[in-house]
Amino acid sequence: MKSSRKFRFGYTRGDRNGIFLFSLILVAGLAINYFSLNTLSNANKPFEFSKTSDSLHRVVDSLKKQQSLEDQRVIYPFNPNFITDYKGYALEMTIEQIDKLHEYRASSQWINSKSQFQRVTGVSDRWMKTYSAYFKFPDWVSDRRQEESKIKRLGSLKYSEKKDLNTVGVDDLVLVSGIGQTLANRIVAYRSQLGGFVNTIQLKDVYGLTSEVIERLKELIILKTPLKIEKQDINTIDVLRLSEVPYFDYEMSRNIVNFIKLREKISNFKELSKIEEFPSYKLDRIQLYLEIRE
Repeated sequence: MKSSRKFRFGYTRGDRNGIFLFSLILVAGLAINYFSLNTLSNANKPFEFSKTSDSLHRVVDSLKKQQSLEDQRVIYPFNPNFITDYKGYALEMTIEQIDKLHEYRASSQWINSKSQFQRVTGVSDRWMKTYSAYFKFPDWVSDRRQEESKIKRLGSLKYSEKKDLNTVGVDDLVLVSGIGQTLANRIVAYRSQLGGFVNTIQLKDVYGLTSEVIERLKELIILKTPLKIEKQDINTIDVLRLSEVPYFDYEMSRNIVNFIKLREKISNFKELSKIEEFPSYKLDRIQLYLEIRE
C-alpha cells in the first residue's frame, strides 16, 4: 500500500489547493470592497457638487428675475409737488434734492413746470430725461400755460386787458406763474382785511409772495381802483385812530403817540425806529395812511 505523498512543510496537495482557493477568495473580496468604497465616495462628490451648483443657479436666476422686474416696473403719472421721502427715494433722488423740494413747498410755493422742478431740486439732466415724462400737473396749470403762451404771442397786455387787483378773483390769480391756490386765497383774504389795496406795494405783506412773483403778477393784474383814503397827520393823531391803521395794534399805537408827545412832534418817520419793536421795514406801507404835516 502506497503512502500519501506530502509536500514541503507537511501540507498535502489538497491542503495547498484549499489554502490557495481561500487566498483567492480573500483577495477578490478585498478588491471588491475597495472598488465599492471608492465608487461610492466618487459618487457622493458629484452629488454634493450638484447640490451646490443647483443652489447657486437658483440664486442667480432669482437675482436676474428681480433685476428684470426692476427694469420692467411700471411708473404711473404723478404730480411732482407731492413727492414724499419714499417716492423720492424710489425715483433715485438724493436726500438733499428731496429736502429742497419739501422746503420750497413748505413756503406754499408750487412746482408748475419741468424746468422749475429741476431749478428747485437740482436734479440732473439724466434724471429729468428718465422721470420728467411722468409728471402730471393739474388742469389749471395747463390752462395757465396756455394763457401765458397767449400773452407771449400777443406781447404785453394793454391796460384795458389787465385785471383789477381790487376785484380779481382766485381763479385769475392762479394764472400767474408762482401763485397757487393757497397764495391766491391769501391775497384775497388780505385784501378783505385791508378793505382794499391802496398800493401794490402792500402785496409785500402777503406771506410767501416773492418780489419775483409780484412782478409777474403785474403783467396780468394791476391796481385800477385803489382804495381812497385820507392820510392823517401822525403828530396829531390819537391812539384809537392810529390803531385803525393796518400795521399797528393798540399797544404799538399807544407807544407811538407817547413817543411823539415826549418830543412834541417828529419831523421824519425814521425817528419812530427808536421805538422798540416798531416795524421799520413797513415804513413804505405805513406812509400810505399817515403823513407829517408842517
